[in-house]
Amino acid sequence: MPKVDYTAEQIKEIAQNENVRFLRLMFTDVSGMIKNVEVPISQIDKVLDNKMMFDGSSIEGFVRIEESDMYLCPDLTTWMIFPWEAEHGKVARLICDIYNSDGTPFAGDPRGNLKRVLYHMQDLGFTSFELGPEPEFFLFQLDKDENITKNLNDHGGYFDFAPMDLGENCRRDIVLELEKLGFEVEASHHEAAPGQHEIDFKYADAIDACDNIQTFKLVVKTIARKYGLHATFMPKPMDGIAGSGMHCNMSLFKGEKNAFYDENGELELSQTAYQFLAGLIKHARAYTAVCDPTVNSYKRLVPGYEAPVHVAWSGHNRSPLIRVPSSRGMSTRLELRSVDPSANPYLALATLVEAGLDGIQNELVPPEGVDRNIYVMTEEERTKAQIFDLPSTLHNALKELKDDQVVIEALGSHIYENFIEAKQMEWSAFRQTVSEWEREQYLELY
Repeated sequence: MPKVDYTAEQIKEIAQNENVRFLRLMFTDVSGMIKNVEVPISQIDKVLDNKMMFDGSSIEGFVRIEESDMYLCPDLTTWMIFPWEAEHGKVARLICDIYNSDGTPFAGDPRGNLKRVLYHMQDLGFTSFELGPEPEFFLFQLDKDENITKNLNDHGGYFDFAPMDLGENCRRDIVLELEKLGFEVEASHHEAAPGQHEIDFKYADAIDACDNIQTFKLVVKTIARKYGLHATFMPKPMDGIAGSGMHCNMSLFKGEKNAFYDENGELELSQTAYQFLAGLIKHARAYTAVCDPTVNSYKRLVPGYEAPVHVAWSGHNRSPLIRVPSSRGMSTRLELRSVDPSANPYLALATLVEAGLDGIQNELVPPEGVDRNIYVMTEEERTKAQIFDLPSTLHNALKELKDDQVVIEALGSHIYENFIEAKQMEWSAFRQTVSEWEREQYLELY
């Protein structure tokens, strides 16, 4: 989305001319959930003066009740008028950073934390980090009472079209709404599984890209509802079919130069690219807890459904964790294929940036690229090639996270402690739940 440096006066003028009646002040909690405080347009001066307060103790991963007063400070470049809520006047949104009552940035704000990490990147001489995400989602039918069913909206497959792809009209409307909001949509298509879809939009710098992901999720869910469908970014809503990923295409820049490109380098990659790649490899098992943050995430990371299972890289095949797409020049990038759309994008990107920067700072060297299909390699062959596995459960991923100081530092102590606590509770609740599969397997047998 094109970035516009609006002034407060311009926003007030636009709001008046466009009959904006409500302001939605949006932010993201530690779990990645979009939160908002909606106020009438009469409060616009207070909002734009950074004087809008809210109770932070009611937000997961924020603060205790005795230190709950927090400020919502809007980023004016995120001003946007939603095109679909005009019955009682239009609704506009501003994405906010969270500040403490003493005016300091709140350490538990995922967006603010990513900004902190990007300052570290700039200290190392880089000017921007670009992200091109590829989020996938499923469409499920709603019943007559608008409850979510387990019925997928179609039986289409990869790149199918109507009548097999019954979500095509819904997906087309999503694209049109995104374009109205300024997204530059590069592709939209049916994915491999029934009811599964993907819409890719143009890369942007780290903060804008994460803002776009959160806005994208909101648009997808809103438009799907109008078609009697429920859109879900749950990584693996159905067994026996592929899950939803959010491949992350990443590039580092120094001014106008892509720091990953070197026309004279092996595969036309720079030393910086290989070092960043080595950092991603080194810290992969730890950042998986953040990039694949739910119990359900690990039902996707299994062999046979195109999702990566092994920590390796390749310039050619798609079975490893990291792929180097063929484009070069300004489009040179590394594609991390493990991330799923349940991840908090701000936290995921913070860990990925710091993992890569660790590789650059310590001049790490990645293992040799793997151009074979890893899934058909023996365990001995994988060991010889320095290929190891991703964590198989959230529990194992959290153990890896606890032992990796680089990834912990990427989150900061406040977010790390709250993230670990929330995820340990999630794992504990899962462990205590008896599934239908277990009853089918054991109830009669034993």
